[in-house]
Amino acid sequence: MRPGRPGRPGSPGRPGRLVLVTGTGTDVGKTWVSARLLTTLRAAGSTVAARKPAQSFDPADDPAGFDSAVLGAASGEPSERVCHPSRWYEIAMAPPMAADVLGRGRLTVAELVQELAWPAPPVHVGLVETAGGVRSPQSHDGDVVTLAGLLAPDIVLLVADAGLGTLNSVRLSVDALPGTAPVVVVLNRYDQGNDLHVRNRRWLIEEVGLAVVTMPGGEEALATLVQTA
Repeated sequence: MRPGRPGRPGSPGRPGRLVLVTGTGTDVGKTWVSARLLTTLRAAGSTVAARKPAQSFDPADDPAGFDSAVLGAASGEPSERVCHPSRWYEIAMAPPMAADVLGRGRLTVAELVQELAWPAPPVHVGLVETAGGVRSPQSHDGDVVTLAGLLAPDIVLLVADAGLGTLNSVRLSVDALPGTAPVVVVLNRYDQGNDLHVRNRRWLIEEVGLAVVTMPGGEEALATLVQTA
């Protein structure tokens, strides 16, 4: 396993490999992909941790389905460690918008990064899952692009739907990212029997030059890329 980047001030437990998981939008399956990756890494003997800087949800939702709970079940951590309860927003909006509606004060990207609280000694792989897509606001002063700039991840996983429209959404998202870390596109809900899915994957690889993994079924390949890319 390649060593990760040096830790930043305030993050002495920075993981050996820091993975940022984001998406081309909402409901593309970021949490499902993240959980599958964490489960695969643990099964192979890697130590892992997952973090969700902030999460918002419908208060009628089952807490077992919260992103932090799903990620925690996969990483072996309590939901409250994955996302600090002070960053749980009980309304289905982008975190800073939810904070405004709930009267919970302003958020900054720097605060969210400082609050991640990685384990010590450092785990092999740490995963940070964003809220929404690449240009979705994570705080009042920044979106995923801003967050990526402060986190300096070793690799970015961009989760996208495999169907119609994904070429545009993937290219726009990749172009917006800082470009300081390799990006792997994860085409989720991929169906090998769907001609459009197959052609989308081929186009992204051959015409755009992107690394692409398809899910379900690509868990092992994704785990390898996360540790070596």
